Amino acid sequence: MILNKLALCLLGAAFAFTATPAHANNDEVQFGSNIHVPAGESVHDAVCFFCSVHVEGKVTGDIVVFFGNVHLSGEAQHDVVNFFGSITVGDNALIANSLVSFFGGIRLGENVSVGRDMVAMFGTIRAPESVTVGGNRVVQPGWVFFGPFFLVGLIIFLIVREYRAYHRRLLLRGYNFPPRQ
Repeated sequence: MILNKLALCLLGAAFAFTATPAHANNDEVQFGSNIHVPAGESVHDAVCFFCSVHVEGKVTGDIVVFFGNVHLSGEAQHDVVNFFGSITVGDNALIANSLVSFFGGIRLGENVSVGRDMVAMFGTIRAPESVTVGGNRVVQPGWVFFGPFFLVGLIIFLIVREYRAYHRRLLLRGYNFPPRQ
């Protein structure tokens, strides 16, 4: 029984060592350190956690940023996606596929070209008339998400306020509360 398990583990280890390792071709992945692609240079994918991506050159893959900002004045040949940050695209920049922002704003310069869709979920889009978008423009404003939370918070605040005011009025009238135990 133990020999069968040992043989199975050794067989699994043999397959793990002979498997082809994952290979990233010129990718930039950072955690807490900004990514900068100078003019005339290129990277495949730019992925950033808690930092920003500044592209003056070319990104041949995707740009994905979590809790940071994207500044693109060059070219992105695939998607640009940002969570909880802003996207600023300079004049005459190119995004070949989609531009997506969750909980942040999108600001586009003159003559920017977006190949497919431009989506701002719970954020804003500021774009001049010269911007071309090959697909759909979708904007879901932030108040749609935060509005119900604000309304529920306001109702809770008013209930607590009125409850405290009621007890304050009883205390000022001289109402004898039962002793605390």
